[in-house]
Amino acid sequence: MTEIYTDLTAAQVAAMTRAIYRTGPGIRRRIQHLRPYTCPVEVLLPLFPEAGSVMDIGCGGGLLLGLALRSGKNIRATGIDISEKALQMAASMRQNGLDADQRERLTLHLSRGVADWPSAAFDMVSLIDVMHHVRLDLRFGLLEAAMERVKPGGILLYKDMCRRPRWRALLNACQDLVVSRQIIHYTPIEKIEASIVESGFVELRSENINRLGYGHELRVYRRLG
Repeated sequence: MTEIYTDLTAAQVAAMTRAIYRTGPGIRRRIQHLRPYTCPVEVLLPLFPEAGSVMDIGCGGGLLLGLALRSGKNIRATGIDISEKALQMAASMRQNGLDADQRERLTLHLSRGVADWPSAAFDMVSLIDVMHHVRLDLRFGLLEAAMERVKPGGILLYKDMCRRPRWRALLNACQDLVVSRQIIHYTPIEKIEASIVESGFVELRSENINRLGYGHELRVYRRLG
């Protein structure tokens, strides 16, 4: 079942996604199948470590963790999300899309807030398309809690949708209104960058990626110390 990859296209990642999401509610499964066409998953996957511990905050249906495990990365993966339905989709993927060893290395947690998160530190913590869903007054507290769970020398992987140009931001806002039933607001990436650097991280990668009509702000940091 292991599929070692190096350079992948969005179409190849979509094929891998269909292979791990074979069961579960039809609409939610279809959303997972389509995500590699709107989100640069093929860019994110190589950023995951080959081994070690990873926590994905707001893991949703577990797409990134499932693909990382399926591809042969020897990680212990922890997925956290606030949505029971999303975690049910992730559990279905774990049971039917991964082998026994991979299933054993994927843990899923329902979280109603930072207090529910594991207290351990991880080699990598990821925040992918999460921040715009968080209440404005809670965002930087959540970001701080995420940074606290990165080991010294570990990686913080951050991606969110863009605020500019406005038409790309509007397209994503319309999608979230339909799919998540949320009216979303974006935090300027400059504020996110400043908060992370002030907390003792150094930036390794800064990239804006366009996929179809969507714009993505990708930032990768290493914790000093």
